Amino acid sequence: QVQLVESGGGLVQAGGSLRPSCAASGRTFSRYVMAWFLQAPGKEREFVAAISWSGEITKNADSVKGRFTISRDNTKNMVYLQMNRLKPEDTAVYYCARSKSYSSILTRDRYEYEYWGPGTQVTVSS
Repeated sequence: QVQLVESGGGLVQAGGSLRPSCAASGRTFSRYVMAWFLQAPGKEREFVAAISWSGEITKNADSVKGRFTISRDNTKNMVYLQMNRLKPEDTAVYYCARSKSYSSILTRDRYEYEYWGPGTQVTVSS
């Protein structure tokens, strides 16, 4: 049974920082690509960032490049999203996701991710 649980969202002023975390269960966590997605009200779920099983390779959406950094700690089954220079348009529910299969490909396709957490709300005020 795989479970993902996000935490660390919150309310922050524009220009501030947050660091949501994702705790994952499962003995094979370190073999999978992990990712963060966001979903704003009335919009589809969007890719934010992904990280390879080793943590050595990452991919970011253009909208967050230079501001957000994804990382992982395989010894703790944790994934993190360091969010800096936050903007009001970053306001959304942020979801952690695990890839369907062992893969070195960092995909932006949400349908290639099988397990999802319940999400954590990030609200950026102007």
